Amino acid sequence: MAPPMSASAFLRALKAEGLTVVEVGDWRHHNRNHKGPWGPVHGVMIHHTVTKGSARTVELCRKGHADLPGPLCHGVITKDGRVHLVGYGRANHAGLGDDDVLRAVIAERRLPPDGERNTDGNRHFYGFECENLGDGEDPWPAAQLEAVERAAAAVCRHHGWNERSVIGHKEWQPGKADPRGFTMSSMRERIRDRLK
Repeated sequence: MAPPMSASAFLRALKAEGLTVVEVGDWRHHNRNHKGPWGPVHGVMIHHTVTKGSARTVELCRKGHADLPGPLCHGVITKDGRVHLVGYGRANHAGLGDDDVLRAVIAERRLPPDGERNTDGNRHFYGFECENLGDGEDPWPAAQLEAVERAAAAVCRHHGWNERSVIGHKEWQPGKADPRGFTMSSMRERIRDRLK
């Protein structure tokens, strides 16, 4: 079980992995911690936003909407490969997912099917939202995919995790489809190679 790294350590880890990081507002103190604990952390969750336009996407992920207050993640990865930090602490990104999946992430083994919504993922995962329409046709530029790889690897490197600590929202919560447009197995291979 790992306590979350500090906001400063998170920023340093991302920059050390070679990422261009944009700090948005008072991201270090923007969170949902009043709704419950954040930590122990066990992994990284990747999402797509179903939005178009970087500025609009970052703003939505920072503020949220009427049904789901922000922040909706810790970092927003835009098409140009930049990581926009919008919050730090508990964030509304993972929702309820499968406890069997969480156990597999902790053990860093093959994921079982996600059949239940019985475990608070917002407590246990770092979250990166990625600007994409999520229709299977909106392209994923090379710079953006590399940024996903680097961001996930940065968190894993800090905590001593391997690539199996990185999952997609669709692997956590029944009914979710994100990220769509690349496979999580291919992304985990990239993260594994980067961690070497």
